[in-house]
Amino acid sequence: MPELCGIYSRIQDGMLRDLKEAYPELEIEKQAAVWDVLSVIFNRTGHKFIFVMDEWDAVFHMSFVTERDRENFLLFLKLLLKGQSYVELAYMTGVLPIAKYSDGSELNMFLEYNMATRVRFSEYFGFSDEEVDLLYQRYLERTKKPRITRENLREWYDGYHTAAGESLYNPRSVVCALTDNQLSNYWVSSGKYDSIFTYIQYNVDEIQNDLALLFAGEKISSGIQEYAAAAQELKTKEEIYSAMVVYGLLTYDNGMVFIPNKELMGSYAAMMKKEKSLGYVYRLANVSTQMLQPPRE
Repeated sequence: MPELCGIYSRIQDGMLRDLKEAYPELEIEKQAAVWDVLSVIFNRTGHKFIFVMDEWDAVFHMSFVTERDRENFLLFLKLLLKGQSYVELAYMTGVLPIAKYSDGSELNMFLEYNMATRVRFSEYFGFSDEEVDLLYQRYLERTKKPRITRENLREWYDGYHTAAGESLYNPRSVVCALTDNQLSNYWVSSGKYDSIFTYIQYNVDEIQNDLALLFAGEKISSGIQEYAAAAQELKTKEEIYSAMVVYGLLTYDNGMVFIPNKELMGSYAAMMKKEKSLGYVYRLANVSTQMLQPPRE
């Protein structure tokens, strides 16, 4: 059994408590490994289990978690899930692909899906036109003074293209806008992996000109690599754009990448005005801002 730090010990202890409650007839030792207990339950009852883990890779983004702890966490998941007869289904979500952290044999039993490169399940990554139509109708029925048009929603939050050729809306932003009765930039950066500059910073010189064109509404020719985002540092433009597409910072359609909608345009504008290392793009963004300011009296 891997040596577990406090975080993983709590996971194991919590699972053992739940199993004791669900199977009181079994004598479960406090120090028993949870996968051994699950195996005993399966052998005696035939019961299988579904494992659901949201943001399974969060520990890899926490500075206080040591590299040894991360290695032990991978081993913990391997012993818990890989090849175990009691596993009916293991469903995990995360920011980066498992391939980034698992070196070959540890967690290679998973199939990974994203909307940019995989057709299966791609329609579930956002709202379709039909779903937004239903939400918008409810909004009109329940809002005293509606301030948002259906076309507003399309302009602000649509434009994400799936591998199946469908267009999707940012679901969180649509819900927030209709709930608040206000169009706004609801894009929330929850960490460095959905921050635009995270990807651009490794190749500013090559990206500068494209960035100006993208912000002007142009499309840039680029291929897409399914696991480009697994690299520690993304160097080539294709790697950078692939990662940005996977995490919704760009969209990809018919060999071209582009900024999908007005909401993301706002995020790009904020980044361009802040990052001095962007050179002339930074200066252009700030000069443009000054030019748009009303004249002082």
